[in-house]
Amino acid sequence: MKKIALLLIIAFSLFSSTLHLSISANPSRINPILATDSASGEISGWIFNSLVKYDKNGNIVGDLAKNFKFIDDKTLIFNLRKNVKWHDGVKFSAKDVLFTYKTITSPKVFTPYASEFRYVKNVEIVDDYTIKVTYKKPYFKALETWMMGILPEHLLKNEKDIMTSSFNQHPIGTGPYKLKKFKISEDIILEANENYFEHKPKIQNIVYHFIPDPSTQFLMLKSKKLDVGGLSPLQLERQIDKSFKEYYKIIEQPSHGYTYLGFNLKKEKFKDKRVREAISLAIDRKELVDILFFSHGKVCTGPFMPNTFAFNENIKAPKKDLKRAKKLLKEAGYDKNHPLVFEIATNSNNSIRLYAAQIIQYQLSKIGVKVKIKAMEWQAFLNTIVHPRNFDTILLGWGLGLTPDAYPLWHSKSDKPGGFNLVGYHNKKVDRLIEKAEVTVDRKKLSQIYKKIFAIIADDLPYIFLYIPNSITAVNKNIKNVEPSIVGIFHNEIDWIKP
Repeated sequence: MKKIALLLIIAFSLFSSTLHLSISANPSRINPILATDSASGEISGWIFNSLVKYDKNGNIVGDLAKNFKFIDDKTLIFNLRKNVKWHDGVKFSAKDVLFTYKTITSPKVFTPYASEFRYVKNVEIVDDYTIKVTYKKPYFKALETWMMGILPEHLLKNEKDIMTSSFNQHPIGTGPYKLKKFKISEDIILEANENYFEHKPKIQNIVYHFIPDPSTQFLMLKSKKLDVGGLSPLQLERQIDKSFKEYYKIIEQPSHGYTYLGFNLKKEKFKDKRVREAISLAIDRKELVDILFFSHGKVCTGPFMPNTFAFNENIKAPKKDLKRAKKLLKEAGYDKNHPLVFEIATNSNNSIRLYAAQIIQYQLSKIGVKVKIKAMEWQAFLNTIVHPRNFDTILLGWGLGLTPDAYPLWHSKSDKPGGFNLVGYHNKKVDRLIEKAEVTVDRKKLSQIYKKIFAIIADDLPYIFLYIPNSITAVNKNIKNVEPSIVGIFHNEIDWIKP
């Protein structure tokens, strides 16, 4: 009996040192320079480190870099940590940083993150633990550039094609967790890195339960089989009970992202601004927020988030005006006999977006527009719709960093394979303003430039900016040291304790 009891105690101990999370899509490449989908980015975040990161207050601090300093406005020195090892035991050094830079900027590698390094003139190894970065000119995101995960030179230097490398499914990093198990459409298991340079994480394992269906995710959360999980406003308002609130702490914060309806500006029908404006005037954004989020969100008015230096508070969402919308459509050549017909493409594993598409479909029917909806599994959606730009319109969302950067989404040079300018937006004035902003270090002047960019893009209507949802998270109250912050709750996960 004593032996059985001991085994039960050991089993319980092992279970309780596991953090149970969920993931709704398969990671495509667990490689920080190739992780363009949220699933890949989330898993990569546990496995890899960058030179610098944001702390809980949104300040830039060292990560793999012990410290950093600007010698002048174009020269940056990183002093690297000497006590860092890759998961296979090999020591991290300046060679890894230089290798990562060369890989990201290689013409053989297709990654949207290459644009972050476009102003880097040279990366030089001073010694094994010192890196010198020289910029072509002053750059407002010189430090943020190095928030990219660093790759192991010793494992990848002889790789012929990193895009198809097995490393992308069997990654080796320096991060707090190592990949223990990963198979397509199965649970992903991470285990604590005993040699992590800060200290070994206090929770031994992280299990990502593969649950594509949001309803099943919620059932898992309600049955207390997940430790952390997102809640929809409907679930928060109508579908949780007293016992749920006793077990979970509810954390609600504005999200750092928005949802939009993007037009394929290479399609003839959407080259006409009157068509885009008519659609904009027929969509009631406030109704979307009320129906989808029970007021746990706000209407989005443009490309940058409220409470950032780039937000233009003078730009308001257009008021619904069906009469003018019909007039504009008629001017553009559309009427009852020749209605505007187009398709909204989105991913099927996001129920909110599906509902949003249906509401928009109904709203646009009031001005005679016929909308079809195509919903696909995430990877299929990326590979057959998004990447090849094979759509009329897409209903998607962007998560934005604390320092907005207009270049990847809005500069005409980002309209290329692997780029994030998915809709093919080109505006020479916006290009010039983006380029001017990039060399503007003065935050007040930078703000003025970005507010102009905000206003022009909002007026051009390459997107219908729809809504900014609140982020609502349920966290197991038994977990200690959870600290909500501007960067989320996982900034200090290595200090979490699950008794």
